[in-house]
Amino acid sequence: MVSIAIEPAPGDKKPGNALEIDIAKQPTPPATTIIKNTDFWPDIDLKQYREDMRQDGTITQPRLLEAARNAINEVNDRLADWRKQQQPAGYSELEQVPADHLDDESTRVQLYRRAVFCLTQASVTERFRSFDATACGSKRADAIEPSIDDLRRDADWAINDLQSLPRMTVELI
Repeated sequence: MVSIAIEPAPGDKKPGNALEIDIAKQPTPPATTIIKNTDFWPDIDLKQYREDMRQDGTITQPRLLEAARNAINEVNDRLADWRKQQQPAGYSELEQVPADHLDDESTRVQLYRRAVFCLTQASVTERFRSFDATACGSKRADAIEPSIDDLRRDADWAINDLQSLPRMTVELI
C-alpha cells in the first residue's frame, strides 16, 4: 500500500484541508508473451523479443502485440511458397526441415525469429514520431531512420538465408 499525504498550503488556517490518500497497489496482470503461430512456423515469445531487441516497457503490450502480429503475417506470407515446398517433402514444422543447429536450435528457426523481430522493431521504431512529436523527438526519429532501413534489410537477409537464397536483389530502373 502506498500512502500519499498532501499538506495544506502555507498560510492556510482551515483545519480540514489536509488530505491523505491510501492507494493499494494492484498487481500488474500478466501480459501475453507468447504469440501462437500457425502449425508450421514457431511461436513468437515477446519477452524474448524485448530482451533480444533491447525493447523496454515504453512500448505498451497492445502496441507490441499488433506490431509483432503484423511482422509474423508478413514473414509467413513471404515464406508461403517455400513452406509449400517443405510440407509435401514430409516436414510438418520448420524445426523438422534439415538445418544446422546452434545452441541446440535449428538455424532456420533462429532466422525466422530474426526476421520477425527485425520487422517488429522496424514497425515500432517507425511509429516513434507519433509517440513523441516534439522537435527533439522528430530529430531523434530522423537520426534513427537509417536503423529502420537496416532492420528491414536484416529481415530480408534472414528470410533469404532461411530459404538458402542469395541476399542480393537487383532491380532495373
